Amino acid sequence: QVQLVESGGGLVQAGGSLRLSCAASGRRFSSYAMAWFRQAPGKERTFVGFINRDGGTRTVDSVKGRFAISRDNAKNAVYLQMNSLKPEDTAVYYCAAGGTAATTGRWYDYWGQGTQVTVSS
Repeated sequence: QVQLVESGGGLVQAGGSLRLSCAASGRRFSSYAMAWFRQAPGKERTFVGFINRDGGTRTVDSVKGRFAISRDNAKNAVYLQMNSLKPEDTAVYYCAAGGTAATTGRWYDYWGQGTQVTVSS
């Protein structure tokens, strides 16, 4: 069993930066693929990026060059560094853990409660 808690969300102006953190409890954190998803108001939850067990990453095209995912297995944490934020990045951001690095949510077994990111224009 893994519990995930996101933090670091908030209100930021367009062009600004935020760093989201996801703290995981439970053992075997290093064996999980970790991902970030987001859900904008009135829209479905969508994939942002993942980092696999070996540290390989993938991000959705809309955030390439602006967002970066990293993990610290010693701290049981995964991070989402978000730069050059745009109003369309406004959403609740969720971290997820699963056995397979994938772009769809059904592959992830554990989810955090989400953290709100609001980007003002």
